[in-house]
Amino acid sequence: ADGAVVRTGPGFLRTLPSADALESLAYRFAIIGFIFWTFTLIAGAIWANDAWGRYWGFDTKEVWTFVIWVLYAGYIHARATRGWRGTRSAWLSIIGFLAVLFNFTIVNMFFKGLHAYSGLS
Repeated sequence: ADGAVVRTGPGFLRTLPSADALESLAYRFAIIGFIFWTFTLIAGAIWANDAWGRYWGFDTKEVWTFVIWVLYAGYIHARATRGWRGTRSAWLSIIGFLAVLFNFTIVNMFFKGLHAYSGLS
């Protein structure tokens, strides 16, 4: 009667903020993460130049790090300038997160390169 949102579902879901509030929070975290990811990309290139005499060598890890940077840049751009909200922006964020997981696990374990540390043959 007073305009309050009535939440239904299991008890633990009723305690969460609204979907819009969660999406706004995820967007803010993505911006902070993007800033840190940009720093790691630049710092990694500087370190690679000191270690191997080149800034970029198209190593698998380097390429996937750049792909993730582009995915999150696209997500932030689409949400900020194109007004993407809801399902479309959520899927972009999920794809970016899955790419990060892929980069931290699969690339390290199963791809050859200067950043393969697993010892698997």
